[in-house]
Amino acid sequence: MTDFHTIYHVCRQPEWQAAVVLGRHDGSSQDVADGFIHFSAAHQVEASVAKHRAGQDGLVLIAADPAGLGPALVWEASRGGDLFPHLYGPLPVAAVKWVVDLPLDAQSGRHVFPDLED
Repeated sequence: MTDFHTIYHVCRQPEWQAAVVLGRHDGSSQDVADGFIHFSAAHQVEASVAKHRAGQDGLVLIAADPAGLGPALVWEASRGGDLFPHLYGPLPVAAVKWVVDLPLDAQSGRHVFPDLED
């Protein structure tokens, strides 16, 4: 396991709102199709969103504590051989540190991220 204190997931606002009611997030339709919930480290998340969620509005950025996810969290090689965190199970709302809207910049059309921590 890598030594990160925070990992990040992006989903649509209604998906997260449903997760809060259930107490867990089971992932987006793409996560379900892949068999795990996609996460990124701070240095990966902007490129991941640009690649997989470009131009999508109504997204939220979720910061989670990897220590609260147990053995269901696996770091696996993906894009360029970089290790990405994949969660093989639901994301408990209790493991979430914070959630913020991920707006699009009106001029560039790119998502605007807050300062992130590893």
